[in-house]
Amino acid sequence: MPPRRRRPPSTTLVLLVRHGQTPTTGAVLPGRAPGLHLSDKGTEQAERAAARIGALKEVAAVYASPLERTRETAAPIARARGLRVRRDKGLLECDFGEWTGAELKALMKLPEWRTVQTRPSLFRFPGGESFSEMQLRISGAVQRLAAAHRGETIVCVSHADPIKAAVSDAAGAHLDAFQRLVISPCSITALLVGDGSTTVLTVNSTGDDLTTLAPS
Repeated sequence: MPPRRRRPPSTTLVLLVRHGQTPTTGAVLPGRAPGLHLSDKGTEQAERAAARIGALKEVAAVYASPLERTRETAAPIARARGLRVRRDKGLLECDFGEWTGAELKALMKLPEWRTVQTRPSLFRFPGGESFSEMQLRISGAVQRLAAAHRGETIVCVSHADPIKAAVSDAAGAHLDAFQRLVISPCSITALLVGDGSTTVLTVNSTGDDLTTLAPS
């Protein structure tokens, strides 16, 4: 009898990387406005993330949101692996609509801010996206890209809110709990995505050895 052919692995390791720090991080809600680049510190963070990911045996692809700050974060990661950065709109920041570019200290004074923090599933940004739509978009992108790379490891450089929403969905938590998560600049969040199920391996990792990631 001919030897049985091994079935290819059915899971994909998806590394979700938040972009590095920018000059307005923590002060302004930049959203999808163009022209925002990494600060010097953000560039250093991106290089450190690239070194951590470079320790892995294989990375099949590096994807990034189309915005400058995510592509600049993805560039050293891709360069270290001899890959090019592929843009994917599914990884975009939430569309903050009329709130785009506003200072956070001003937004915190609005009555809607409490809803954003405690019941985000009920909120839609004026002229923009709802958190529910954002979660559906980012989760769909993760599933789609994972399906294209079964048995491989891929990197997806995105933004804090979409990554938090993707983690909440993967963990089976309600969207209203996603604001309890922290996703720091250039942190790495790892999801093991399979057919019909996703395992959260690590969230907001900023210094751990990625080569040890595995379900126990």
